[in-house]
Amino acid sequence: MIMQWIQDLGPWSWLVLGLILLGLEIVVPGSFFVWLGLAAMIVGVAALLVVWPWQAQIVVFAVLALVLVIIGRRFFGGAHQTDRPFLNARAEGYVGTTHVLAEPIVNGQGRVRIDDTNWRLTGPDLPAGSRVKVVGTDGGAVLKVAAA
Repeated sequence: MIMQWIQDLGPWSWLVLGLILLGLEIVVPGSFFVWLGLAAMIVGVAALLVVWPWQAQIVVFAVLALVLVIIGRRFFGGAHQTDRPFLNARAEGYVGTTHVLAEPIVNGQGRVRIDDTNWRLTGPDLPAGSRVKVVGTDGGAVLKVAAA
């Protein structure tokens, strides 16, 4: 049934496949299906202009898809970089910075205010007003500090 539908559509089946793949790109994260969709659209347009066997169309689609994916990754792969690399890992962004304790560290636990956020911290017992240096994190929202 599907093969009959594809044969009935002829070259238009490539254009339909291209549109489906481009639509899938909107739903699925990443930027992979756009290149496959463009390859299918190019083969579809070429098949409308020139009569050629379906086997050749599949080979051209495969080669074109591979080339477009490689070129797309090379030129657009860095598009996901940001000027704020610690946006979703703010604690790691504070490693190496120094701050003044507003509250003392007692029993290895304390808090420090950085910008507009109060951070929990672990480190040696120190009085309020001491300078501390962030030396790491627990992988979450707790800073590890040492006396500066």
